[in-house]
Amino acid sequence: MPAYKTFGKPLVYFAAYKNHIGLYTTPSGHAQFSEALSKYKQGKGSVQFPLDSAIPYELIEQIVAFRVRENSNKYTK
Repeated sequence: MPAYKTFGKPLVYFAAYKNHIGLYTTPSGHAQFSEALSKYKQGKGSVQFPLDSAIPYELIEQIVAFRVRENSNKYTK
């Protein structure tokens, strides 16, 4: 599964499936945006964006920015 890392820590993972794109933001990223993600099918630290709906790119950008800040804080402590 493709992933990105920052500061040596996992940032987000993603995968394409037949009917959705899976985004794995770790439990902290998922919890931080739980209200915005509530309309999507979810698992612990993951969310499914159906391919027959618009992908919420702005939300994904916000989640990634949160995770970058989070990883940065872990790195500088």
